[in-house]
Amino acid sequence: MKDEHKTAIEGVKIIPLEIFPDERGSVARMLRCTDPYFVCFGEIYFSTINQGITKAWKNHRTVTANYACVYGEVCFVMYDAREDSPSRGQIVEVNIGPDNHSLVVVPPGVWNGFHGFGKPFSIVASCATDVYDPEEFERVEPDSSKIPYQWPVKTGHE
Repeated sequence: MKDEHKTAIEGVKIIPLEIFPDERGSVARMLRCTDPYFVCFGEIYFSTINQGITKAWKNHRTVTANYACVYGEVCFVMYDAREDSPSRGQIVEVNIGPDNHSLVVVPPGVWNGFHGFGKPFSIVASCATDVYDPEEFERVEPDSSKIPYQWPVKTGHE
């Protein structure tokens, strides 16, 4: 495992991951219970995102989310709106996909979302520290004035 990248947001980790290729294909590691940044297991799910589409914004109150893009490419963006955070107001962007295979660890209270660049779609794997509970998180639209970030505009020709 390579060293994690420091980010401008307290608690957010971007960890370069290994891919093990051979003549049959490859294995792309995401998360192991022995990793120092592993918290606990709640559930794993996969999210497809069509090219040129944005899925945002989501803010978990108690869940730590671990993301990796296993197919295609996404621009993953985080915004720290936590009242007591030393990095309040900071935004971090990272492009992830097989060519930049990384784990993005998002602590509770950090808004996050992603924009799909993969053609015709991308697949994001998410390992959450708890099972899905619609009461546990808050969601706002990608163009919400609550978050000072402008996503790429969908043109239909991307």
